[in-house]
Amino acid sequence: MSLKLVFMGTPDFAVPILEKLILNGYKPVAIVTGKDKPQGRGLQMQETPVKQCAKKHGIETILEPEDLKSDDFYYQMKAIEADCYVVVAFRILPERIFSLPSKGTFNLHGSLLPKYRGAAPMQWALLNGDKETGVTTFFLRQAVDTGTIIGRKKLPVPETMTGSQLHDELSHLGADLVLETVIKIDNGTVTTETQDDALATRAPKLTKEDFRIDWNQPGVVIRNKIRAFDDYPGAFCYLDGKVLKLFKVDFFPETQYSYTSNGLITGLSKANISIKVSDGTIQIGEVQLEGKRRLSVREFLNGYNLQTGITLN
Repeated sequence: MSLKLVFMGTPDFAVPILEKLILNGYKPVAIVTGKDKPQGRGLQMQETPVKQCAKKHGIETILEPEDLKSDDFYYQMKAIEADCYVVVAFRILPERIFSLPSKGTFNLHGSLLPKYRGAAPMQWALLNGDKETGVTTFFLRQAVDTGTIIGRKKLPVPETMTGSQLHDELSHLGADLVLETVIKIDNGTVTTETQDDALATRAPKLTKEDFRIDWNQPGVVIRNKIRAFDDYPGAFCYLDGKVLKLFKVDFFPETQYSYTSNGLITGLSKANISIKVSDGTIQIGEVQLEGKRRLSVREFLNGYNLQTGITLN
């Protein structure tokens, strides 16, 4: 295990992958991550999850470049003389950076490439109601997410799975795949597969409008949107002019449709809010009103005089 690695990543998704490498004897010689940022009500400076993990394991060389195209960063990376760069949930690297290591630079992507190339593969898989997704490792090339594939691992996606659950499952599945990939690179046993561009689909960055619920859409589409954005940032509608985020969703299709307005609150219980959609009923178990914390329906109804017959916008 003589491979000299640099690990590049920022969010908590990357932490189990870094941990797995370290625990299996592939401790990176350096980490490249995002800069500390002010967070929380007190705006305390917060280190990235990857930086915290690196410090816990005694990795001393931690780089936090602002400009990946700068000469300073290039010469810092060149001086490390790494064999391989491992990239997980980081920024787009310039070619002169990812071309530096002698054994290449590979990325972990949260889909089965060439499906869902882009910034939000996990969310789009849920939005589209996919029954299967997974992770892919591939060598970087200049066009984003198009490099030759090293390995894939598949994951079944039950219709109850939320965005936060999928995030965690793929992070741990990705840890296994990254370790396997590093071992192959170290042993010189890597084989690659060229992506078929004809099969490529896009997973573009999401906008606020993507998070808004359209009550005129089919119930399955609404359910998928709510579960895709569970935890963060939350699919939303409006109640009395205020943003209302919805969580813990079920959909009950109906063969005979009523002619009441879509988005109408048709039932309230201690556990659920029932909402009319075009082809059935959506039930919600947790909500978060603008400026408030996330609550169960029971907690929310204790403090908010919600009535049936109100239409959500």
